[in-house]
Amino acid sequence: MKNLDPWYLENLVCPVDGGALRWEPETSLLVSRIGIVYPVVDGVPVMLPPEVEPTLSGMKASRHCSEVDAPWYLSSVLLSDSEKEGILRLIEKPGEVDPVAAYLVAATNGIGYAHLVGNLKDYPIPGIRLPQGEGKTLLDVGCSWGRWSIAAARKGYTVIGMDPSLGAVMAARRVARQLNVDCRFFVGDSRHLPLRSGCVDTAFSYSVLQHLSEEDTIQSIRHLGRVLSPGGICLVQMPTKWGLRCLMNQAGRRFREAVGFEVRYWSLEDLRRVFESSVGVSTFSVDCYFGIGWQPTDLAMMPLPLKFVIYTSETLRKLSGIIPLLTRFADSVYVRAIKSEQP
Repeated sequence: MKNLDPWYLENLVCPVDGGALRWEPETSLLVSRIGIVYPVVDGVPVMLPPEVEPTLSGMKASRHCSEVDAPWYLSSVLLSDSEKEGILRLIEKPGEVDPVAAYLVAATNGIGYAHLVGNLKDYPIPGIRLPQGEGKTLLDVGCSWGRWSIAAARKGYTVIGMDPSLGAVMAARRVARQLNVDCRFFVGDSRHLPLRSGCVDTAFSYSVLQHLSEEDTIQSIRHLGRVLSPGGICLVQMPTKWGLRCLMNQAGRRFREAVGFEVRYWSLEDLRRVFESSVGVSTFSVDCYFGIGWQPTDLAMMPLPLKFVIYTSETLRKLSGIIPLLTRFADSVYVRAIKSEQP
């Protein structure tokens, strides 16, 4: 590949030293000033720092990508072997929906979407709770197959989607192109964001940071604050300790500390402390009740019992605007932090 989108050269930095990168078109490599190399796969920079403990099993596969694995890069996708076999079967019989997205839908949208895995007929693109973008830059951290990136682009944002899985990022790019939506994507680690400071207007993340340890989450939020421009908005979904479904899940593991990729549950007080120290003044709004991931835009895809769950969740969400105490008992909330205008 001889050419690279100039945006990447202007805004990507080495996640190890924070310095500028040099593009070598002959080798399709981005090279840091201290000699660390980052491959560019079919125009997608893979900006994972070497020798850093991964949070996902597929991160090493993303960095050491193999042409044999192209164009699907399934070794980097966080799915079981049987699910990957299902993707291969869909590849042989192409339909309206991208095969990788069809199998990532429950992993990204929540267990309530499990009945759609491998059977997805249309893309569940949600409505993003942000004002009109008017061309502002939005970073979607943990974009997976691209549903929130596409939602933001449709609302007028200039979108950059990032995920640690090369296979998921390639699926996001395919889906965006299929839906005629313009987005940029790269592979990266939220703990080591490879972006220059102050280069995005909005930072967004959904159902991602909840899987990281407290230390890794705090480090990720610090990077979100760093890459935001003054006055920029950070909107991040997080699960809470006191939602009904969240309490049931915690009880199911006997309230022990989460390990590996398990969900971490946060109190509103702890979330406020972390976001205000790393970004700025923070407020909360309800995402949903009775689980994580329910979207009213997906009602048509749901069986009757789950339609009832979504309707009830939406009713409580709207009531939370009148009765703020209800926010404390939501299962999933948005943290909205605004970066200070002052340096």
